[in-house]
Amino acid sequence: MRMQSNAMSVEPISTSVTKVLFETIKIGIVKSNLIAMIAGLSMAMYVHQIAFLDKIGNMALALIGSTFVIGAAGIFNNLYDRDIDRLMNRTKNRPTVSGIIDVWSGLLLGGWIALGGLVALYIASPLAALMGFLGLFLYVVPYTMWTKRRTVYNTEVGSLSGAMPPLIGWAAISPDIYHPGSIALFVLMVIWQMPHFYAIAIRRMEEYRAAGIPMLPVVKGIRRTYLQMNVYLAALFLSSYLFWSFNPYIAAANALLSLVWLVMSVRGYRRQQEEQWARSMFIFSLNHITILLLMIVGYCIAAPLFQ
Repeated sequence: MRMQSNAMSVEPISTSVTKVLFETIKIGIVKSNLIAMIAGLSMAMYVHQIAFLDKIGNMALALIGSTFVIGAAGIFNNLYDRDIDRLMNRTKNRPTVSGIIDVWSGLLLGGWIALGGLVALYIASPLAALMGFLGLFLYVVPYTMWTKRRTVYNTEVGSLSGAMPPLIGWAAISPDIYHPGSIALFVLMVIWQMPHFYAIAIRRMEEYRAAGIPMLPVVKGIRRTYLQMNVYLAALFLSSYLFWSFNPYIAAANALLSLVWLVMSVRGYRRQQEEQWARSMFIFSLNHITILLLMIVGYCIAAPLFQ
């Protein structure tokens, strides 16, 4: 009985530690950014006609390095924002707020995994490490420390760091990050994040207001946010042209998804309650980017098999 009791007590502790770690590094954000990184990596290999097995080491290093760097960015963000996180329902139970992860432990953990991630990226490619560092720096300093609490343009600043993963993946394979394919992915990610985070800001508007965070709907109102969201959705539709030289079907898919999103925005805003409309915008944003990035990865993997 004693052995059984010990075995039963170990599992909850292990699960608890894992849960705390995942919440601290923002595992959901890590996963979504890894899809974008893999899309950039896959496109670079397809464009340069590189077999996947030829770069298996770089792929593994890019995956490990990106996971660590993105996770470190999440830790530093949580540590800096712990005072305002306690004021918002969706963040008030984070380990950095409850004290499970104290400041020095968080800094130590974040510092080590950031270093490990950058080293892994550097082994894959010095340029990949530079892109990883830029993503980390942009998220922690210009976004978290400088603009998040001061200006409605914090979303634009944050979108720059959120668009770095495809460049990390591309740089791990090839140094030509100014290639039209990598630029298309970067522009896509920058623009897509705007309506995505506007939808979140509307849904959580009162929480952001209570925390003193100047999100666009808090400062300018929902009507202004709706109009600005539609501008970005139109820009997202136009960005489809950047994918045309890569693959017309990918370009058409982005155009169709963006157009549907824009129509949903206009019709939904007129017919639905604001909360319901914002929720539908948020859900569709996730579907949009997931479908498109998986299409890119799938095409890059499958196309060489039929050539």
